[in-house]
Amino acid sequence: MGNWLTQPGDLIQISRGLYSHWAVYVGDGYVVHMTTPSGVSGAASSSLRSAPNEKAMVRKQKLQEAVGDSKWEISNSLDKMYRPRSPRIIVEEALRQVGKRMEYSVTRKNCEHFATKLRYGKAVSFQVSGPNFFLCGCGENREGLAMLDRIKTLYFPAL
Repeated sequence: MGNWLTQPGDLIQISRGLYSHWAVYVGDGYVVHMTTPSGVSGAASSSLRSAPNEKAMVRKQKLQEAVGDSKWEISNSLDKMYRPRSPRIIVEEALRQVGKRMEYSVTRKNCEHFATKLRYGKAVSFQVSGPNFFLCGCGENREGLAMLDRIKTLYFPAL
């Protein structure tokens, strides 16, 4: 997918199958996003084995490098619920974060939280509250796995 109308401060949603990776467009073809230390975009969020205190790295990358072969789109859909900060502030704050190591948590500090915090000043992730969370991200701790087992028993007893 993609869109040549991308503006600085836009949120970029990159489809990774069962989950999305999120980045902030900062202009000139670049995005800032939270990745695993190895640089695999969104790998931590898809892992059922993510450690509770896993560290992530904030990187600046060419949009096309961050996207790879995945589909992507501008996704500022929360603009209806939250007032976006000015593009200048979003970009400045994003660039200040580049190179920093940050705590990573599927449920509290993931790439979507990072991107929405930059755009709205509020960290939000609907991805971890929806059905896909139970398929790809709840293994962050034993409680998540227990919840997955309860849901599986209730809704898919034959499995």
